[in-house]
Amino acid sequence: MTSTNRYKKKLIEVAIPLEAINEASAREKSIRHGHPSTLHLWWARRPLAACRAVLFAQLVDDPSSHPDKFPTHEDQEVERKRLFAIIEKLVKWENSTNEEVLEEAKTEIRNSCGGELPPVYDPFSGGGSIPLEAQRLGLPAYGSDLNPVAVMIGKAMIEIPPKFKDQAPIHPGANDRQFYRNAEGLAEDVRYYGEWMREKARERIGHLYPQADLPKDHGGGKATVIAWIWARTVPSPDPAFADIQVPIASTFMLSTKQGKMAWIEPIVDRTSRQITYQIRERGTDEDIQKAKEGTKVGRGSNFRCVLSGAAITTEYIRKVAETGLGSQLIAIAAEGRGGRIFLPPDELQTQIAQSAQPTYRPIEKISEDRRAFTPPDYGMATFGDLFTDRQLVALDTFCKLVTEVRSVILADAQSSHISDSNASLRSGGSGATAYSEAIALYLAFGISKSADYWSNLCTWRSDPKNLGVGHVFSRQALPIVWDYAEGNPFSSSSGNFLVSLDWIVRVIVALPSGENGTLVQRDAQTQDIGEGKVISTDPPYYDNIGYSDLSDFFYCWMKPSLKDIFPDEFNYISAPKGEELIAAPYRQGGREAAESFFLNGMRHAMAKMATQARSGFPVTIYYAFKQSEVALEGISSTGWATFLQAVFEAGFAVVGTWPVRTELANRTRASGSNALANSVVLVCRKKELTAEIITRAEFIRALKRELPPAIAELQAANIAPADMPQSSIGPGMGVFSRYKAVLESDDRPMAVKTALQLINRELDEYLGGIQGEFDADTRFAITWFEQNGNGKGDYGVADNLARARGISVESVKHAGIVESAAGKVRILKREELDEDWEPETDSHLTIWECLQHLVKVHERDGLSHDSAILLKKIGNQAEAVKDLAYCLYDISANKRKDAKEATAYNALIADWTELTRQAATVHDTRRDGQMRLDV
Repeated sequence: MTSTNRYKKKLIEVAIPLEAINEASAREKSIRHGHPSTLHLWWARRPLAACRAVLFAQLVDDPSSHPDKFPTHEDQEVERKRLFAIIEKLVKWENSTNEEVLEEAKTEIRNSCGGELPPVYDPFSGGGSIPLEAQRLGLPAYGSDLNPVAVMIGKAMIEIPPKFKDQAPIHPGANDRQFYRNAEGLAEDVRYYGEWMREKARERIGHLYPQADLPKDHGGGKATVIAWIWARTVPSPDPAFADIQVPIASTFMLSTKQGKMAWIEPIVDRTSRQITYQIRERGTDEDIQKAKEGTKVGRGSNFRCVLSGAAITTEYIRKVAETGLGSQLIAIAAEGRGGRIFLPPDELQTQIAQSAQPTYRPIEKISEDRRAFTPPDYGMATFGDLFTDRQLVALDTFCKLVTEVRSVILADAQSSHISDSNASLRSGGSGATAYSEAIALYLAFGISKSADYWSNLCTWRSDPKNLGVGHVFSRQALPIVWDYAEGNPFSSSSGNFLVSLDWIVRVIVALPSGENGTLVQRDAQTQDIGEGKVISTDPPYYDNIGYSDLSDFFYCWMKPSLKDIFPDEFNYISAPKGEELIAAPYRQGGREAAESFFLNGMRHAMAKMATQARSGFPVTIYYAFKQSEVALEGISSTGWATFLQAVFEAGFAVVGTWPVRTELANRTRASGSNALANSVVLVCRKKELTAEIITRAEFIRALKRELPPAIAELQAANIAPADMPQSSIGPGMGVFSRYKAVLESDDRPMAVKTALQLINRELDEYLGGIQGEFDADTRFAITWFEQNGNGKGDYGVADNLARARGISVESVKHAGIVESAAGKVRILKREELDEDWEPETDSHLTIWECLQHLVKVHERDGLSHDSAILLKKIGNQAEAVKDLAYCLYDISANKRKDAKEATAYNALIADWTELTRQAATVHDTRRDGQMRLDV
């Protein structure tokens, strides 16, 4: 890429309101009802707010591209702020259905795209966030994915709703409402026919889910069971009790709510050689602690025998598992008048549960990846093994009902207002047949979501905030569970079918149902639908857990319901894995082969994008950072470097990187937390054919010339210090990737990992160079803090350090920065600083004091009136104070490894924009010779 641009720069290539995007993205994690992520589980979805903002900024021109309209830097900044304001409104969840806000965004896109709304394509569509947000912005949306489960999710979100937009429901008894907006009518039908399925299922298998008999102290009578709680068992390892099955349970707790505690207590009778279970609600702290521990001992799969106290080791359990682990009912949770009621096991309940006789059992093998899939180590080799017989019967019954209900829906649709077309969804139909198939897909999701709660990998959650059946995928793994909760599909508590259905209906109602969307199953390396489209994508992470391995849990239950509708997508034994672009040594024959597989495959996929992408627009690519890897290797980590290598070898140049946060911190100011962003958005352009070859020395000179002003611009935009290493990759890699190659001294092309290390080194030098701009007392304090933190150091060393800066230790002490006594010197902690300090009356004012007092107030009060007033008082020292915060963050986080101190500086910078705005509204008024600040 030469320095003369032959294209209009887009906003995302220059600046975006990152703080607002990150705040909205983090907040989105706490939004549940109606959020598309609750339609069906998919892993590591990108936040909708981030996708929406990135697409807008990717399509809208930066003001610098129009020097005729915005000739000066000041004019351009004013226009950017106007565009930022649109993004800041656009990213709010409350505005995701606000037609006025969305239309304003569409107008800006049209103005920058020749009056049209260009098509957008995501070749790794996964959970569908990017195509969905393209559709929300009025853009023709295209997506593809190798995984059939992801394809179904995408179809349900962007392909089906527009086909039946504004259509009234067709079910019997539908009301005479005149107008249905978007997919409201479709949602109403999904609910109606889902409830029909549930009642039919109850008729057929309700006898397998009997009510429980309540004791007199709970009012007597019958109660609906919420869950049957089981423990896996093994024969006692003690030879004296070898014929007795003993429980292996991680916990016996049922409720940890104060005043309503409950737990299971095993009662051991060695004489009769029996173990029974009772429910306890009162006891000592020791009793409760013992219940929390279950029969577990230490870490891993190690337990104790309740009969003899003998050790039950991992090796012993695995040996027993070769012929199958047992199970025992240890408690029952039921719906009582005043809340949950816990009952001891009942022999009849056990017999009924064990009477279930499944006719379908998934035979798909569970993954060999033992990082996340441990059941096979304990005799559970197939997905069918992850369900009890009763759960298998329930899931199979519901799956068969999906096929049955399609006929019912078709008949109702043919007798209503929908055209009597037999064209299927597959062929693009939108008549009666397609409508029955569409509803069937959502109902199949209801079963698939229920499977997440109807498995013997579900735990019983004793937390009072989440008391009930826990779902399987609390993380991206399928770990073994020793004590599990078997939920009741027909209860009104967590895990019942109607709850799963309700989540789905809420999402359908809220879907945008905009332009027609297309979501198909394709391999990103060979897809043929990206030509002439703007590309934004979220590829798989380098060596993450294989989503294909995880998705088989759902695939095996979608297949029976949907194979007739989507025969191509469900024509596999399990989800396709051979082409999945991750580095998986267990699949690809070792780590080196896996890395090569990933690099080659990603290079082909990226090259496909580079040749297909719509001219004049950048490509945006999300990269998900893996925190554990970064902790070990920093921003030059293997996964990141390998991914960038593939991007460059495909012919892309990186022109920007933006760190996007997606996780909620423990406080509302999430962007202030001291952690790397979860994702980085790479902004790429196709490399110019005239790109040159340069030497390592020339590359370093270019970095030294171009990186400092770029970092200064990032600081001016208040990029949080924690995000600075990732943000500086953009301009740094912009230098590296503009050339055809950077040659080392032996003429080998420089590796991306080496370039990342050099970029990071230049960032360190830049932050170190800022120190020369500070007053001498502050420069002394920086060095002393780097060496000693808040600890004491020798006076002699401090004296030499001070003299080198042309001052004395007494000068720093007089400034109120250090304490010097008994031959020792230490930096004063913030809480030790003078409470009555005022910058305008301090005769020995330092940048160090200004920052520490500001951090002190900010830590105490956050974005407050007092913080704004203090920043106003600091006045023209404010920019130097911000620079010092960057320096001290770098020292605290990277050199002293002091996370708490680093977080304080990071949080201040994260709030700097708003703090500056508030300070600007503070007015000075002087009366009686005193200064007062009034907002």
